[in-house]
Amino acid sequence: MTDVVNGVPVRPTTEKSTAELVQQASEQLSRLVRDEITLAKVELAEKGKRAGIGAGLFGGAGALAMYGLGAAIATGIIALDLVLPLWLAALIVTVVLFAIAGVLALLGKKQISRAVPPEPSAAIESVKADVDEVKHAVKERGRA
Repeated sequence: MTDVVNGVPVRPTTEKSTAELVQQASEQLSRLVRDEITLAKVELAEKGKRAGIGAGLFGGAGALAMYGLGAAIATGIIALDLVLPLWLAALIVTVVLFAIAGVLALLGKKQISRAVPPEPSAAIESVKADVDEVKHAVKERGRA
């Protein structure tokens, strides 16, 4: 008995030639790969959307934190104003903020200088070692 798929008669697998079976397997593999790629695109689009929303929420939180920091600085100036003149309280807070900014800038510069050059030197050395090992194995096999 012959099966019919999409209006086309199909012979049972046991009656197909090897070439037909290989062609059928190739078509199925191609369809499987296309379907997997489509699924990956859909999944990445969904994850990208969620990541975008999350980044926006983090941005909003950062902006509010900056306003909070400004309010905390103003509170510090007002608190110092209780024991010092207002201008001196503002000057002290300003100097402290610039000192903290300077220390952070120096720490950041140190971290950046440690990251240069931006190449994965350990990975490059590992690949070179792998290539050398393969060359050595090929030479040894050629001698045998």
